[in-house]
Amino acid sequence: MEIQTIDQALEYSGIKLAVYSPAGFGKTVLSCTCGAPTIIISNESGLLSVRNLPAEKKKNIGIIKVTSSEEVGTAYNMLAAQRLADWIVIDSSSEVCETLLASKKKGLADPRKAYGEMADEFLEMLRMFRDLPGYNVMMTFKQGRLKDEVTGITSYGPLLPGKQADVQVPYLFDELFALRVEPDGEGNMVRVLQTGQDVSYNCKDRSGSLEMYEIANIAHIAQKIGHAVPSVVTEIDPVLTAPIQTPEPEVSQDEKPNVEQGAKENGTTA
Repeated sequence: MEIQTIDQALEYSGIKLAVYSPAGFGKTVLSCTCGAPTIIISNESGLLSVRNLPAEKKKNIGIIKVTSSEEVGTAYNMLAAQRLADWIVIDSSSEVCETLLASKKKGLADPRKAYGEMADEFLEMLRMFRDLPGYNVMMTFKQGRLKDEVTGITSYGPLLPGKQADVQVPYLFDELFALRVEPDGEGNMVRVLQTGQDVSYNCKDRSGSLEMYEIANIAHIAQKIGHAVPSVVTEIDPVLTAPIQTPEPEVSQDEKPNVEQGAKENGTTA
């Protein structure tokens, strides 16, 4: 055991962040803006939104498609065994949680009993991925309106099934952002990341390096925060990551940007 300086302790811990938004606001597109080799663990069918990425970007993004908790475990073991990228993105963690809950409900006379067990296992899974050494980690979530049982105040935050898991998620990450659609100076609707708390959105920035609203680009965020893990991977190696697939076109309605919905939520007009 050794005593490290703060900078030494942070060197390989990396950036750990979570982003939530309504469907269609561009979480998957945001996942592809890390600016470094990235592996996306995908439990969604929303990859259509990234099919037109430039070839230069596509070669540095690997996709692991998972449809069960067992496959999520296999992905974790593969990533833990050898550093395969600079960034790991789970898109979306809400979908992974729902998959886990469905498996827990099978065979139970009272499905309500599955929620507690699901919450414990899901939160442990989040911690395991978050704490993988040598990786920056980003997780995306659906957006829900949550009520604080102490104050009675409702605000937007990460949405998960049940009432146990979603209240714990904000405590697991240094950075918690809301992906929003807001008008720019010329009235055009653009995507931004809200990084600070207000009465409507549960957000935080422990780095203290970010403005209240930042452009929706993870490479930009990482540069401002600093302490991203030192890059040792120049590009995704198709031999090392044989189970990983490059993005393929898939028909999905979920990833279409809903500017009208974003404008209504934010009190603006599209």
